[in-house]
Amino acid sequence: MTEARFDDLTTPRPTTIDKRRAEHKDPARLSSTTDQRLLDSRGPGDWVHSDAWRVQRIQAEFVEGFSVLAEIPRAVTVFGSARTAPDHPDYATGMALGAALAQAGYAVITGGGPGIMEAANRGCSEAGGLSVGLGIELPFEQGLNPWVDLGVGFRYFFARKTMFVKYAQAFVCLPGGFGTLDELFEALVLVQTGKVTRFPVVLLGSSYWGGLVEWLRHTALDHGVISPKDVDLIHVVDDVEEVVAIVERGFQDLVER
Repeated sequence: MTEARFDDLTTPRPTTIDKRRAEHKDPARLSSTTDQRLLDSRGPGDWVHSDAWRVQRIQAEFVEGFSVLAEIPRAVTVFGSARTAPDHPDYATGMALGAALAQAGYAVITGGGPGIMEAANRGCSEAGGLSVGLGIELPFEQGLNPWVDLGVGFRYFFARKTMFVKYAQAFVCLPGGFGTLDELFEALVLVQTGKVTRFPVVLLGSSYWGGLVEWLRHTALDHGVISPKDVDLIHVVDDVEEVVAIVERGFQDLVER
């Protein structure tokens, strides 16, 4: 068995924490990630033969995620940039959102990293709510932020994405980059195709998100690749209280179904 195969199939990873912090890895030492090695088709032929065994690792990530998160209270997943500094206005907005959701009785789920994720976790935790972080193995941005009360570490993006959706009643996106856009559009596809129902998708910050929504409402819609009702799946707001109101309406619709 090669060293690379041994690393992928048997080495420990950050697992569940409860009021504890995952170990931070030295980014310089993490030359590749499990996702990268799984998806990279190049390399020695013996690497291919280990793919079937990786199914057990993938299964273990799903099982752990399901078992740890199954009994959390109703929750909202919050996305946003990991690059947002604590002195940026968006960080303050993230804290206010986390606190408001906690006060409304929701746990807050984030990717567990810095920036907006940290802000939402911090606001929730300081307001007495349950702050959840779902970390991911990356060559950078390692470990969970210090405001995560309950955390799970993942090596596979697709397992982690399932947990973001399965245990949340809504998605809220603050300003963010490719990762935030990825999660936003994945959520929209799931709602559009009926894979999840009664699932509000809220964009907080019209000055940031307005251009994207206008592109969808005009360019994409005029091109015939989406329908008017698809654009209506998105709520664009500037007020934290309005976010909570939208989330509450969605939750009540779900209860009354």
